[in-house]
Amino acid sequence: MAVTGVIYTSFTAIRQSDFKRIIAYTSIAHMNLVMLGIFSFNNIGIEGALFQSLSHGFVASALFLAIGVVYERYHTRVVKYYGGLGLTMPLYTIIFGFFTLANISFPGTSSFIGEFLILAGSLKANTSATFLSATGIVIGAAYSL
Repeated sequence: MAVTGVIYTSFTAIRQSDFKRIIAYTSIAHMNLVMLGIFSFNNIGIEGALFQSLSHGFVASALFLAIGVVYERYHTRVVKYYGGLGLTMPLYTIIFGFFTLANISFPGTSSFIGEFLILAGSLKANTSATFLSATGIVIGAAYSL
């Protein structure tokens, strides 16, 4: 069920045009990864689930805050209206870009460590579930970018 949740919510996030909904669906996908780590029933997967939960708390909160800042300025959350945001708010764009990279588990971020441990733990339990979950993570990079 966790693997299905990762893939389904990732595809659902791609279809969204509202920034807040995109982040909400990414949160569901990350929590499904946490469940995959817990249900791997080994120390590596459970430690990865704990690490991912903590990391997700910081990253998702920062992304929701960043979206709230832009919403207060533009009074819309539709993605297509945010063109040229880097010219008007360059520091904001850098901060938002950093947290977006953390959301897709870019190496060097705390989310990368959590997802790596989850996938390493689930690899011991079920190889096909690990492969499908990794596919969902690749789809996650598509909706984040």
